Amino acid sequence: MTSSNDRADRLSGLFNITVTPFSADGAIDGAAFADAIERVIAQGFDGLLIGGTYGEFATMDTAERADLFRRAVEVAAGRVPLLLCTADSDPRVVRELTALAEDLGEVPMVMPPYVSEVNDDHIVAFFEEMSKISRSIMIYNAPGVGITLSPALIERLAGVKGVIAMKQGALHPLVVDDILGRVKGRLKLFCASDLQMLGPIAAGFDGVSSTNSCAFPELIHAIYHELAEGNAKKAGAMQHSWQEYRAFALKKGQPQTTKAAMTLRGWVGGHVRAPLLDLGAADREALGAIVKRLGY
Repeated sequence: MTSSNDRADRLSGLFNITVTPFSADGAIDGAAFADAIERVIAQGFDGLLIGGTYGEFATMDTAERADLFRRAVEVAAGRVPLLLCTADSDPRVVRELTALAEDLGEVPMVMPPYVSEVNDDHIVAFFEEMSKISRSIMIYNAPGVGITLSPALIERLAGVKGVIAMKQGALHPLVVDDILGRVKGRLKLFCASDLQMLGPIAAGFDGVSSTNSCAFPELIHAIYHELAEGNAKKAGAMQHSWQEYRAFALKKGQPQTTKAAMTLRGWVGGHVRAPLLDLGAADREALGAIVKRLGY
């Protein structure tokens, strides 16, 4: 079992946001899930994020999410650290999954409670409660999904014993700069999106989580490492090389686009669950042309 300090030390670099491959009948495809994990570990990724927003946690029940955590731990077998997303609208579910993540020796990624009229004091109290369950919590600040934490509130949460990291989704340069000024060195900071990773990593974030690396692990790995090694101009040119795909994914939805791109590459991306919809035939054809132009 790793300590909270050990877990914090391992939270840096490039983490793959592993999509959850569903079969046509809605079941989780365990074999495809294991293959996806093995693929990015073999590529040299530094860690995995399991059951996040683009892992479609909101469409799974608690038992399915717990099973996904256990499967990921079994497949990864300690080779890389795992972030296990324990977010939920029900704090009882958050407690249960956070306790499981702690028992499994991995880092729970906890989203602020997303209920009406919640305020900063409520959010701080919530994380203080969760820190009694795990001393190795990553905050998940995900605009568009839940409450958006302000830099001032993030600074307050950095003082909660047990909060060790944050995955930041609001990536405006001024926000990134403000957060770095307040909590750099106190929290491990992750850029939430490979679509916007250049600025935050260059500015001093500790890592990035990447959904699209499920489909293009080689490309995302190469871009990240050029950037991490200080080759910003080369990394920028490489990032621009997949702009067409990035624009398509933003328009059509990242989990369904990523899964379709995986399938185009001969891997099992699987289906999405409702309310999301798989890409239609015309969109799959357009995506195929984009993937071909990328050289895959």
